[in-house]
Amino acid sequence: MADPQSIEVTVGPQGRLVVPATLRRRLGIESGDVLIASAQQNRLVLERRDAILSRVRQRLAVVPADVNMVDELIAERREEAKREHPR
Repeated sequence: MADPQSIEVTVGPQGRLVVPATLRRRLGIESGDVLIASAQQNRLVLERRDAILSRVRQRLAVVPADVNMVDELIAERREEAKREHPR
């Protein structure tokens, strides 16, 4: 049985999909919105770019102000490089 939140769509010429109006309204997708397509566990996922940015900002909001994410990333990469290529 199909998920009641799901609507069947057909892939058209050149791989094009039409997002049904009911889904566009439910998700607030408007003409001209940019969607990001990704493959996740054999699923096609379409998300509005602003929704992704909002999610990332929420995740980063818990990072203390005194933590420099760039410095943290560089330190992690250096540690990984040491483990991969010990002297």
